[in-house]
Amino acid sequence: ASSAAGMGFGNAGVHLCHGMSYPISSQVKSYRPEQGYQNLTKPLIPHGLSVIVTAPAVFRFTQSACPERHDTCAQILAQTTRGTEAEAGILAEEVQRLCHELNVPMGLQSSFGYSHDDIPNLVEGTLPQHRVTKISPRQPVGRKELEDLFLDAL
Repeated sequence: ASSAAGMGFGNAGVHLCHGMSYPISSQVKSYRPEQGYQNLTKPLIPHGLSVIVTAPAVFRFTQSACPERHDTCAQILAQTTRGTEAEAGILAEEVQRLCHELNVPMGLQSSFGYSHDDIPNLVEGTLPQHRVTKISPRQPVGRKELEDLFLDAL
């Protein structure tokens, strides 16, 4: 089952987003979701939000490694949400547009309260996540690349 999940992660493009999501969720500042968590007593960034918040930055990073795949996904998103005649932007833009339409909070700083000062700890929390960072189509993914990705996601 874990092998199938790993192949699914790699094929779905959720590698870096997932690896980066763990420290985002575990180092939550004060964010509390507005819906669906009425009895919450502590801050929480739900897993889906901690994954999607870095997706545009990750897709900008991986675009050069597999541009056809990114373009196909962008076109599917554009057609699904804007009709068959829609001209797709780059995948990162399409994801941001869809999240905006759905009122999904985006931006590590504006939505979740992280700052430049938090990036070293977010990177440290991501570095051990080899099972998902190593399947990114663009390599290497080390400290510098992760710092840049988190900066882009601020």
